[in-house]
Amino acid sequence: MLNIGILGASGYAGAELVRILLGHPEPKRLQLSSVSFEGKKLESIYPSFAATPKEKLDLRLESADAVIERSSIVFSCLPHGHAEAAAKKCLAKGGLFIDISADFRFGEDQTTYSTWYGKSYGDPELYAQAVYGLPEFNRAAIKKARLIANPGCYPTSAELGLYPVLAEGLADTESIIIDSASGVTGAGREPGQSTHYPECADSISPYKVGAHRHQPEIDRYLSKMAGKAVSSVFTPHLAPMNRGIVSTIYFKLTKALAVKDLHDLYTSFYEREYFVRILPLGSTASNRNVRLSNFCDISLHLSSNGKTGIIVSTIDNMVKGAAGQAVQNMNLALGIEETEGLAMLPPAF
Repeated sequence: MLNIGILGASGYAGAELVRILLGHPEPKRLQLSSVSFEGKKLESIYPSFAATPKEKLDLRLESADAVIERSSIVFSCLPHGHAEAAAKKCLAKGGLFIDISADFRFGEDQTTYSTWYGKSYGDPELYAQAVYGLPEFNRAAIKKARLIANPGCYPTSAELGLYPVLAEGLADTESIIIDSASGVTGAGREPGQSTHYPECADSISPYKVGAHRHQPEIDRYLSKMAGKAVSSVFTPHLAPMNRGIVSTIYFKLTKALAVKDLHDLYTSFYEREYFVRILPLGSTASNRNVRLSNFCDISLHLSSNGKTGIIVSTIDNMVKGAAGQAVQNMNLALGIEETEGLAMLPPAF
């Protein structure tokens, strides 16, 4: 039986983890923690978790220490800067720790993490153990990992969108532009002015232009994919929708390619990746078609002069961009079929 703990279960990513794990076919026991709602049941915050009379679920929120003590697998949905102590406790008892915050995404590179997140490492050796949890890029390492850093939502869409052309040296690494639009759930459950309905409805707004914290993560792993330094231009936008990310990515081609050649490359590159769907030529990826699923849809295009590649990469920011990818990583680390609990199709409308 899987003894699973979720720290920060009352947030959006935590609640999404509960939803997905309740549908996971492996026998399981869930322990949930919340600082703000300790002692309450999850259904009092999210009524959708109310069980039927025939199925009573005790989704009570406890302290983090109690959850870690009773769990061999711990997902952390805590804010940035709070995962280190929990990870040490989990690993000390031989557990598996999967962090959804940015705390472990930079590995041993404390300088970059401190610059962008304003935090320092208490135990640098712990961070050196972390494995970046993008399965399509790092599957072999994830299978052996006990400390997994779940990628950010924007980086997931950008990295999956660019991986094939970077690996094949077909993208000019100094020309990459990533324009991404995200639903408001990406800002978390705590309300703010920018996510207040009158502020975000009926408009799409760029934010943190040239200064978003996902920029260094994107460039770090695009550079690993390319085998040389990549410095992209990344601009996020807040879109008036609940879920989803649409990334439109531009880059100069290093050699002339027909759009069919680009499509053939992506189709072959991701041929064995269940969760990456390369759309037929002439189609354009839309977040509507990945909603509530762990899929990444990618469509391939060229500029009118044929010199610029244009990739549209879409995910559900709460699933492939957070909770779903975390469960995918758990499956890999435990030797479970990678698609278990995640093969749900997006709703048709």
